[in-house]
Amino acid sequence: MPAVRVKRLALAALLLVPLLAQAEEPAWARVDEAPLLLAQVSPQEWLAQAPAQSQGPPAAPAGSATAGVGQVTHLSGTLMARRADGTVKLLSVKSDVVEGDTLATQDGTYARVKFTDGAEVVLRPTSQLKVDAYQFTDGKPSSDNVVLSLLKGGLRKVTGLIGRRNRDSVRVAAPNATIGIRGTHFGMLLCQSDCGAIRLPGGTVPQNGLHLDVAAGQVTLSNPSGTQLVNAGQFAYAPADVKAPPIIVPPGQGIQVTMPPAIARNDTGGRTMGANRNDDGCAIN
Repeated sequence: MPAVRVKRLALAALLLVPLLAQAEEPAWARVDEAPLLLAQVSPQEWLAQAPAQSQGPPAAPAGSATAGVGQVTHLSGTLMARRADGTVKLLSVKSDVVEGDTLATQDGTYARVKFTDGAEVVLRPTSQLKVDAYQFTDGKPSSDNVVLSLLKGGLRKVTGLIGRRNRDSVRVAAPNATIGIRGTHFGMLLCQSDCGAIRLPGGTVPQNGLHLDVAAGQVTLSNPSGTQLVNAGQFAYAPADVKAPPIIVPPGQGIQVTMPPAIARNDTGGRTMGANRNDDGCAIN
């Protein structure tokens, strides 16, 4: 090999070394870790136990297994999603939410998500919500299927097209009770010995269990001991002990989940969620 060519190859190799040293692992590299019981850890602990964070691959095409079923529209802090494959992703406004995601808000964070059928959910700080299933095809009601699980904290939800055309296909669950939808707008607060900062009239702390307020429409609140129909303007409670049935809470004793105006308001002219206080209940942000 001519001496000039050898020198050129050696020079090229020297130039490539610093470039290769700067190469990083793809941002969507999988996080290999044991599954976490998300209902038992805070969002901060959840992220701290992950050895890395995933920023996610490019969005999948519509119709694929990981196609988005919703999108973040409002966000006031840190929102994380754990995908069904174990990867962790930091979400921002316009980030996609996919089926199988477990969403977790940090302390002080409110997050609003709009789903493909027009339904919307607002999460309170230090809340965790799993999108167990979200199947929607416009013009095909037979395929409708929505299952959401509140693992920690609280939320407000407004029904979309699925809840209006096929209400039996929408279910929102908590560890101790299940909510059936009747075309509605409601709030949920799940207390698991973590509601000490909330004070009811008289200075008492909410009991452990699921607290519900209905702003419009109807819902059914069910556990193994019974089912309670809850109408607009009413409050209900499902005890942590499922041996006791859900009950209607008298006016003045219920808990209403509200949201800051910046999260509740839709600046594009859409509906407003949870900004208005019902004076019959104890409003919490």
